[in-house]
Amino acid sequence: MSSPASDALLGPADIRELAEALGVRPTKQRGQNFVIDANTVRRIVRTAGVRPEDVVVEVGPGLGSLTLGLLEAADRVVAVEIDDALAGALPATIAARMPQRAERFSLVHRDAMQVTELPGPAPTALVANLPYNVAVPVLLHMLDTFPTIERTLVMVQAEVADRLAAPPGSKVYGVPSVKANWHAEVKRAGSIGRNVFWPAPNVDSGLVSLVRRAEPVRTTASQREVFAVVDAAFAQRRKTLRAALSGWAGSAPAAEAALVAAGVSPQARGESLTVEEFARIAEAAPERDHRSPADARPARGAQPAGAARRARRSEEQQ
Repeated sequence: MSSPASDALLGPADIRELAEALGVRPTKQRGQNFVIDANTVRRIVRTAGVRPEDVVVEVGPGLGSLTLGLLEAADRVVAVEIDDALAGALPATIAARMPQRAERFSLVHRDAMQVTELPGPAPTALVANLPYNVAVPVLLHMLDTFPTIERTLVMVQAEVADRLAAPPGSKVYGVPSVKANWHAEVKRAGSIGRNVFWPAPNVDSGLVSLVRRAEPVRTTASQREVFAVVDAAFAQRRKTLRAALSGWAGSAPAAEAALVAAGVSPQARGESLTVEEFARIAEAAPERDHRSPADARPARGAQPAGAARRARRSEEQQ
C-alpha cells in the first residue's frame, strides 16, 4: 500500500476555508466541534490501534479531519453523518486530498441512531469524535447493532469519559458505565485539550477505549432484562436497591426476594454492583420465564411481572 501524502490531513486554515465555502457554522445543537490539529488526529488513530486490515466506522466525521487520518491507516472507512451540508461535501474532500484512497471510503447520510446496516464489509472498529450531546446513546447503539466491532476509541466530553470508564463504587459510576461494560472492557485512554477544536468547547475532552468482551456476560437473562434492572437501580440511585427496584419487581418485598436470590444485599446501592451482579438480579426477577437467552423476550422495565408476561403474549400474537 502506498503512503498518502503527508499533507493530506486538514489544518486550521483548511478547516475554516472548507466551512466558509459550505456556509457551515458549527452548532451546539448537534455538538459540533471540529478537530483542527493534524497531530491530534494521528494520535487518535494511533491510540485506536487501527490496523491495515480494519474496516472503521466513524460517526460524525464533520469536515473530514479524522476521516482522512483513518483512511491513511485502515483498509476502509465508513462515515455516518447527519448534517446535509457536511455529508454533501465530504466525498469531494476525500477525493481532493486523498484520491488514491477515495474508493475505500463510503458515506452514510443518516442519523447514527437510525443506522442498522452499513455498506461493504462488516466494521471491525469504531473511531469517532462523537457529538457530545448524544455520545452515550450513539456509542451504545453502535456496539449493540454491530457486534463485529472489536475495538472502539471515542472522543467525548471528559465528564462522560469518566462515567463510561468508572468502576463499581466510584461516585460517577452509573448507567453508562454498566451498559458499556456489558459490551466491552472500558478504560480511559487519554485527555484532549480544548485548543485542538474549532470552535473551542467550554469543556475538556477525553478518549475512551472499549475492547469487545471475548466472552459475553454469562447469564440466562436477555440484554433488555438486564438493562431494565440497571435503569431502575440508578433512577433512584440514593435509595437502597430494595426500594429502588420495588417498581421493577412489583413491590419492595419482591425486590428483596430477587436480590437475596441473586446474592446481593437489599441494602446495597446500584453504584456498588458489577454488570454480572445486575445480570443475576435480572435472572431472579419475580415470576420470570426461565428460557434460554435465545428465546428470552425483552423485559418491560418497571412493569410488574404479570403485566410483562401479558405484554409479551400480546406481541407474540401480532
